[in-house]
Amino acid sequence: MNYRKQDAKSYARLHMRGVWAAAQTPFAEDLSIDEAGFRRNLRHWADDLGVEGVFVSGKQGEFFSMSVAERKRTFEIAVDEARRTGAKSPFNTILSCSDQNMDVVIDLAKHAQAIGGDYIVVHAPVLHFLNAQDQTLLDYYRRIADQVDIGIALWSHPDSGYLMSPELCTRIADIPNVVAIKYSVPREMYARLTRMAGDRLIVSTSSEKEWLDNIIELNWQLYLCSNPPFLMQTRTDRRMRDYTDLAFKGEHAKARAVRDSLEPVRDAIKRTQPPEKPHAHAKYWQELLGQAGGRVRHPMLELTEAEKAKVREAFTSCGLKGIKAPIPAAAQ
Repeated sequence: MNYRKQDAKSYARLHMRGVWAAAQTPFAEDLSIDEAGFRRNLRHWADDLGVEGVFVSGKQGEFFSMSVAERKRTFEIAVDEARRTGAKSPFNTILSCSDQNMDVVIDLAKHAQAIGGDYIVVHAPVLHFLNAQDQTLLDYYRRIADQVDIGIALWSHPDSGYLMSPELCTRIADIPNVVAIKYSVPREMYARLTRMAGDRLIVSTSSEKEWLDNIIELNWQLYLCSNPPFLMQTRTDRRMRDYTDLAFKGEHAKARAVRDSLEPVRDAIKRTQPPEKPHAHAKYWQELLGQAGGRVRHPMLELTEAEKAKVREAFTSCGLKGIKAPIPAAAQ
């Protein structure tokens, strides 16, 4: 860490900026972690796509199918790549310590801090039988924060079975090393939290389509994070990076034009993703882009050959520049 616990908020305000991506974890044919492929992806995202931070072993990364040792290993690889000598574009790391077991959360958090991770993220847990959650969650995040000095990002999402209110988030934001939130809620809620929290909490959400409006209208500084930064860009077509930079410079009309030009890519991804197969779909799209995608682990499902054919057709016609011809069906 490059900051003290009491300085976590001010440090994050300076350094937790720009476009951050939520990494898929590439698994080999034998379902082991493809470490070499993961390293190649990280370098490509940072050096070629301009990604400024990587969210490691979250839900996109299939943490739920990984052992604690494997999650720690992905942390180590990401931190090693972020700090590698001669890196063209060093990036930040935010390491996902989410788990239903508090001991696992704290174990992962301590490991993230010990190896030099920049921040951690902890998803609001599923809470059984409760009709109210506020005091439970306030105590939950206080206990985690008491164990480590590293900056903590909250994460509220409907899959917890509830949403943390803006009022609760502002209470939790009083914890010194709580620095940000990935707030997967309706826009009216995250806009209200943005106004309420001020400099105490960096607010973000995973919607790429809303990212530009949030920069312009809410003065957001951070996209934290999902997979569009590496699914919707290539080495020679960095339109998400481009419209972000234009917006940060105040060139809003130009930024909107670039953002809107990506609509065919958004549509191609959305209409070819089977409802039960988001991870397999994203990984196959990565492979078509030349990245390491790999297999998914159970309980996730793989794409069928027919589904892959639809993805290839959409990929070819979506308008991304610098893509190679899709892999022939016979080679799958």
